Amino acid sequence: MATTTLTIQNEQGFHVRPAQLFVEKAGQYEATIRVTNAAGDQADGKSMLELMTLGLAKGAQMTLEAEGADADEALRELTQLIESGFGEG
Repeated sequence: MATTTLTIQNEQGFHVRPAQLFVEKAGQYEATIRVTNAAGDQADGKSMLELMTLGLAKGAQMTLEAEGADADEALRELTQLIESGFGEG
């Protein structure tokens, strides 16, 4: 299992558009993707509805976990997406 902790950088936080982009990217991999907020609430990284329930605003920390054959690649790509601010500038 691959794990990393990240901070949400984009101004609007993890709202609908970033969640959609995240789910689309996560869906490209066979790995199981889990997202955990600072309170310990978890969501399936391939479920937009579950991700939206985490309440990840700008500055919030989140932990990504990926497990499966392509877990390292999935984690690397999802980390890049989050660190880029989901293309919001």
